[in-house]
Parts: sequence; C-alpha cells; structure tokens
Amino acid sequence: MAKKRKKRSYKAWTKDDLKALRQHSRAKTPVAQLSKLLKRTEATIRMKAYALGFSVGHRRRMA
Repeated sequence: MAKKRKKRSYKAWTKDDLKALRQHSRAKTPVAQLSKLLKRTEATIRMKAYALGFSVGHRRRMA
C-alpha cells in the first residue's frame, strides 16, 4: 500500500505575488506592511526574496 502524500500547509506563490514582491522590494516597503498586503508571514516573505536573490524592507543604519 502506497503512502498518502501530505497536502501543502502553505499557498503557492503566483506570478502576481512574485511581481508584487519584486516591486515592493524596489520601493523598500517594510516587511511588516508587505506581510499584510500579501497575507503571508514575514519569515516566508524574507525566505522567498532571499531565494530569488533580492532584499526586502529597509535597513536601519547605525550612526
């Protein structure tokens, strides 16, 4: 008897989601705000951006 495959616990990234992520990356939208817009966790957004090779959010500089 074959094992049943588990269902994904997350929603797949669509082309529109990736396009929005890239646009917000260029605009340096804070990750907390981006999380609410895309309805995903901050960690998920950061991991996907890292996997695609670009940064998200703004970086605070220490003076």
